Amino acid sequence: MRQKQDDKITKILQKIAPGTPIRNGLENILKARTGALLLFTDNEEIIKKIVDGGFYINEEYTSSRLYELAKMDGAIVLSEDMKRILFANAELIPSSEIPTVETGTRHRTAERTAKQTGELVISISQRRNIITIFIDNERYILEDTEVVLNKANQAIQTLEKYKKVFDSKLNILNEYEFNDIVALENVLGVIQRAEMVMQIVDEIEKQIAELGADGRLVNMQLEQLIGGIEKEEELIIKDYSMVENKSSEEIIQEISNLSYEELFNEQNLAKILGYDSFSDFDEVGVYTRGYRILNKIPRMPNNIVENLVQGFESLQHIIDASIEDLDNIEGIGEVRARNIKSSLKRMQEQFLFDNIVN
Repeated sequence: MRQKQDDKITKILQKIAPGTPIRNGLENILKARTGALLLFTDNEEIIKKIVDGGFYINEEYTSSRLYELAKMDGAIVLSEDMKRILFANAELIPSSEIPTVETGTRHRTAERTAKQTGELVISISQRRNIITIFIDNERYILEDTEVVLNKANQAIQTLEKYKKVFDSKLNILNEYEFNDIVALENVLGVIQRAEMVMQIVDEIEKQIAELGADGRLVNMQLEQLIGGIEKEEELIIKDYSMVENKSSEEIIQEISNLSYEELFNEQNLAKILGYDSFSDFDEVGVYTRGYRILNKIPRMPNNIVENLVQGFESLQHIIDASIEDLDNIEGIGEVRARNIKSSLKRMQEQFLFDNIVN
């Protein structure tokens, strides 16, 4: 649904996760403290422009070959799929006009090469003994597996706390929707918490990718914790958005691009959803179209949900509708109409009970 800004890094972390052939080679170099500069590309134009000198090898990749070649001072060029070693002991010559925040020669070259070519460059520091990934304008430092695992477990604990707050706000929204007393602040609060949860999820997913096989347990915990949150957020936006020329997915993408501070400015969220500025969003009454609640009814096809929303325009009108009124909607017979009425009644009772218990 949402396009993550650091998705490239996550994909790279999956390719070089512990246990992969390329990671074995990187760790061998790290342990030997020889340092290395690796460029991954199949683009011949880039090779002609950036790579100078060295030896043309074009041999199948093995971790031992990479380790031995890294003993020479120059850069190593590998294929984009990481299966072949193309050049060794080469010099990378990116434009010196490209800005860099790095200090060491190897890292400065790596950052400039990545920015100029858009390709993956990995730099292994001989002095600091760290592995740094560069691609486009992004930079990521690989950490020890145990450190990453500890961070992931801490992030899972934080996620559990944020998820509880999200669930609490969602329970209130559930009850308020049935009682037709939703304020815009209720809607904004749920979306804010959903985005906070998803920001933590993004970090954990990077850590899982970096852990490789060691991240399976963390991944299972993550899936159990976040099941359905993205869908809930999408349907909430579909229920309350006043923007006619944007889909709920486009609106979510716009919201996900907000910084942490921008996210907690209710005016920003309200504007994205198509509302005016208000001094107190708790005083602004809104109504749900009903997409989210109707999607909770078992065996409800999307076209039937759409017909109901278009026919009644709000959840409250659907709740108040008689069996005959529902039966008049295309695709709904008497049996389905009775199922809708009984399902909505059960949900209302359950939501009220959940809020009393919590």
